[in-house]
Amino acid sequence: MSDVKRYVQKRKESDLEFAENYESGYEDFVIGVILRQAREAAGLTQDEVAKRLRIQKSVISRVENHADDARLSTIRRYADAVGASLHIRLAVH
Repeated sequence: MSDVKRYVQKRKESDLEFAENYESGYEDFVIGVILRQAREAAGLTQDEVAKRLRIQKSVISRVENHADDARLSTIRRYADAVGASLHIRLAVH
């Protein structure tokens, strides 16, 4: 089981609201997890990323936990700060 799947299962068990809204919020959640994993892979704390971006640590936490509220420009700056690149792909269903 992947880290994401383990996290989702644990969160569903401990947070009823999360479990009820999981499907509709899944895409936003995954973005936040990807950002957090990129930060951790870079060996950085939220505080270190915040300092690199000259913003408050609470903004980093909000981006990682509520990516649906984040602007694309913020996500791009975040990626730069952790040494990652941002690629966006649109898929037609």
